[in-house]
Amino acid sequence: MRLNAKDLASAVLLMTVAIIGFWINAEDHAIGTARRMGPGYMPMLAFGILAALAATTFLLGLFNGPDPLVPWTQAELLAVLAGIAAAIGITWVLALQPGIISRNWYPLGLGLFAGCLLMSVAPRWRKLGLITAGLILFGIVLEVGGLFLAIALCIGLAATADETQTVKGAIGLILFQIVLCWFVFIYELDIRVSIWPQF
Repeated sequence: MRLNAKDLASAVLLMTVAIIGFWINAEDHAIGTARRMGPGYMPMLAFGILAALAATTFLLGLFNGPDPLVPWTQAELLAVLAGIAAAIGITWVLALQPGIISRNWYPLGLGLFAGCLLMSVAPRWRKLGLITAGLILFGIVLEVGGLFLAIALCIGLAATADETQTVKGAIGLILFQIVLCWFVFIYELDIRVSIWPQF
């Protein structure tokens, strides 16, 4: 065996996210069937694909090395610890507030969003932090802002992770994803989600 430490660490991270996602999804949403999808059906598929990707990455990581992990610098370690502390602190404070901000998963989403943004200050954590923050922002905005705004904000933020990305390319990707998601989820699958802001 020639271990690839980067692939193995990535596989563990992806599998952890998939397991937590399965657990949260099963707690809060009805799954349904392929013919009558419940609100938890698509997340279940996404987490299943993520788990399969993690398992594949883990198996490949056993044989395609060696590729050791690069030690973290002090600034990178501090960025991660600050991100974790911010996520926990903001989640806790917002959960205690009255009103819409403390409902559902908003406190956790906003806490994780802030934590990912803080983590992305470190150059080597930039891509992971901004892309993850974009996905979290999608979940935060979807219910109130609608599908189109959630897609635009998610892709717009994630696009900033790549220094070579142009504004024109990001706008093109946003428009393509909006049309694709509308066609697949709204038109074909008839999933009941608002596409415009609900203020």
